[in-house]
Amino acid sequence: QDKMEITGLLLLVVVAQSFAMPLSSPEETDKWLLAEKYLRKFYHLQAGLQGTSTHRSSDAMQAKIREMQSFFNLQVTGSLDANTLELMSMARCGVPDVGEYNHFPRHLKWQNTNVTFRIVNYTPDLKKADVDRAIRNAFNIWADVTPLTFKKLHEGKADIMIAFGTKEHGDFNPFDGPDGLLAHAYPPGRDIGGDTHFDEDEHWSKDSDAYNLFLVATHEFGHALGLSHSSDPGALMYPVYSYSEGYPLSEDDITGIQALYGQKAANKFSPKPDAPNKCDPMLSFDAVTELRGETIIFKDRFYWRLHPQFAEPEQTLIKSTWPSLPNKVDAAYEYPEKDMVFIFSGIRMWALNGYNLVEGYPKYIHKLGLPKTVRTVDAAVYIPDTGKTLLFSEEQFWSYDEKTNTMDSGFPRSIEMDFPGMADEVDAALYKHGYLHFFHEHTQFEYSYSARKVIQIVRTNSFLNC
Repeated sequence: QDKMEITGLLLLVVVAQSFAMPLSSPEETDKWLLAEKYLRKFYHLQAGLQGTSTHRSSDAMQAKIREMQSFFNLQVTGSLDANTLELMSMARCGVPDVGEYNHFPRHLKWQNTNVTFRIVNYTPDLKKADVDRAIRNAFNIWADVTPLTFKKLHEGKADIMIAFGTKEHGDFNPFDGPDGLLAHAYPPGRDIGGDTHFDEDEHWSKDSDAYNLFLVATHEFGHALGLSHSSDPGALMYPVYSYSEGYPLSEDDITGIQALYGQKAANKFSPKPDAPNKCDPMLSFDAVTELRGETIIFKDRFYWRLHPQFAEPEQTLIKSTWPSLPNKVDAAYEYPEKDMVFIFSGIRMWALNGYNLVEGYPKYIHKLGLPKTVRTVDAAVYIPDTGKTLLFSEEQFWSYDEKTNTMDSGFPRSIEMDFPGMADEVDAALYKHGYLHFFHEHTQFEYSYSARKVIQIVRTNSFLNC
């Protein structure tokens, strides 16, 4: 190790000598001021001799440049080359890349798995409901892979206090105006521990415009739960902001958070629900699809098979037929041209070829082109006349083109506006003999796709000969 340190020092001396010439042009001075500010903020470069050529050529400065280049997997030169300067100028998180939050010890975590949060104020850039949704969805990302649960408080002190502010905003850790620092968060602990602040001088969005609040919040909550930055460019905990579609966590993120809190444990002791009664007047469906001429209706851990030649539907456990499927199905549809049925549960989807699972699944639902804010597909239905699959989530729906494997532009659209007479949410959907059957709670709407109107309304379980 001593030999390595001596070699490193010799290299630094060589690099230092190559920088001995004074850099006097305003452009060069600006570059070094940017670098000094960046390295002090994120790599704990000690202040002193600012702006002098002596400081620029010092061992400490060169060492910090090399440390930063190493973290970002750049070529380690110790010089302010174009790639290094470009990265230094990118928008990013305000938490340091080294030193585990400077003076905080390692492996800080919340001791209680029920973590509280409170949104102290809101940005005018978004509707209040959009901010609430982005924050809740960001917490859900971490809850999906750990035993953590997150409870929202409306008053008092929460574990994680969330606020928007500008410049110096009360924690002696000021923001810097538009771009640059976007947000920062403190690791778990008392008082300011866990608190998460967003720079109000940024423009916050719910899509790819400016800075996506959901993405930045999910990153910052990683810090608030105890994660430091990752040097993996594909990780959410990478310090530099970039917009991307799809599920935000990489294996690196998941491994990191599970090292602190463990995996999400299945509750083995909760009583198993009774098999649903097909003639319960309040029965609702989870999902409905065709499968090679049969109709499959999912409810809880079970499904019913309706065969045209059988008088009574047959009830079976999902796991007994498809062991790799989850116990709860949110949506399902058949794409007969490829003899495939797609099953949705949470943020994942499975593909079945008859009764066999298609290789390469499950996949994340966002691979279809759904925005990452969608955490569940409530219903899905393929329309053979158009070659489109409609995907419903909450009060909106999307149109997916099966031929091109792309999402149609102009979506999402409102269920209420495009399907007049319908409920504004859908539990399950099926297309049969030119009619759409929409199921919402214990009500079934038979809808004419061509006439754009509801033909009749019956009980959901009339499908089950009740």
